[in-house]
Amino acid sequence: MTAQTSEAVVSTRLSLHKQYLQACQESSQTENLFIAHMLEEAEKGDITLTKGITLKIAGNNRLVPVQKVTDEDFRMLACILSNNTFVTGLDLRYNVLTDIGAEHAAKFLQENSTLCYLNLMFNDIGTNGAEQIAKALHRNETLLHLRMTGNKIENKGGMYFASMLQINSTLEKLDLGDCDLGTQSLIAIATVMSHNKVMKALNLNRPILYSQEEETTVHTALMMKNNSCLMELHLCKHEMKNFGVERLCDALYENCSLRYLDLSWLAVVSNNMSGKGLVALSDSMKTNMVLSYIYIWGNKFDEATCVAFSDLIKTGRLKPNCTDVDPYEVDGHVYLAELSHGLKRHYYWTPSYGEVDNKDANASLAIGAVAEHL
Repeated sequence: MTAQTSEAVVSTRLSLHKQYLQACQESSQTENLFIAHMLEEAEKGDITLTKGITLKIAGNNRLVPVQKVTDEDFRMLACILSNNTFVTGLDLRYNVLTDIGAEHAAKFLQENSTLCYLNLMFNDIGTNGAEQIAKALHRNETLLHLRMTGNKIENKGGMYFASMLQINSTLEKLDLGDCDLGTQSLIAIATVMSHNKVMKALNLNRPILYSQEEETTVHTALMMKNNSCLMELHLCKHEMKNFGVERLCDALYENCSLRYLDLSWLAVVSNNMSGKGLVALSDSMKTNMVLSYIYIWGNKFDEATCVAFSDLIKTGRLKPNCTDVDPYEVDGHVYLAELSHGLKRHYYWTPSYGEVDNKDANASLAIGAVAEHL
């Protein structure tokens, strides 16, 4: 980078706040004081030109007064960031962006060539917005990590993302947890992921499932057998039973890449799950030596399950800081207590300052902010 180029980039960085105010003035748009404040803070930071920054304009920021970002606010923000070269991450969680805001985001993703991380979790984006963003990613070759968590894109929205995964060859981390995905979209995503060679982390937590046949689990297991790239998979609250867990275990015997598996709260209906599936899961870990992180709390543990996971921990196969259960013994019987290392400590918010000091507590895609944290 030449001195002249460096000076130009520094000038752009230092004037980002002023650019925003000017864009609002020219469009007769009232400035969002929260956005203005966060841009000012970004200018004050000691930021290296080669590393890039993540702008955190989260609507649940607890340290400063928050004026939630609207669709028009985002349009103004996108205007000044479209050709920006040093902002590589944008955190807009817990704001009030709708499908209209998603259209602005889609246009932004088509124009910007440096953004690696985009967090839109818990806005008000629906199926139409999901379509816009997914189609924009057909052509985007920069974005590595997208979080759509909590936006109710539903089954149809999930289908748009499944189609995107057939085309996009860049995206490495995708979070579609709490998006009300359905059976059709889960099967489509699993089918496409069987041939995906790029995706490293995928969150499909809490879908809306009506069938008891576990078709989605069967297709996910087939994907795990064929996929040799995925390192992290979240399947919380899929209402799996022993049959489904056993299919996943069969897949784990053949899978050589998955390191992190979150199956907490598999079944929420009383008396429909024994420890058979969980014991099979523990047995599979004796053969599969790649899987390192596994979370099972919320299921119904019989004594065989407790003994099996206690043995995994005692032998060192499963490290105590890589799971969410802790074995203990009373009157000669083994039990499992819930053990929290803050697995989702930063799922809904990120530290406003400082670095996370416990990597085991934050081993999840859900709280890994930028692609380099994989």
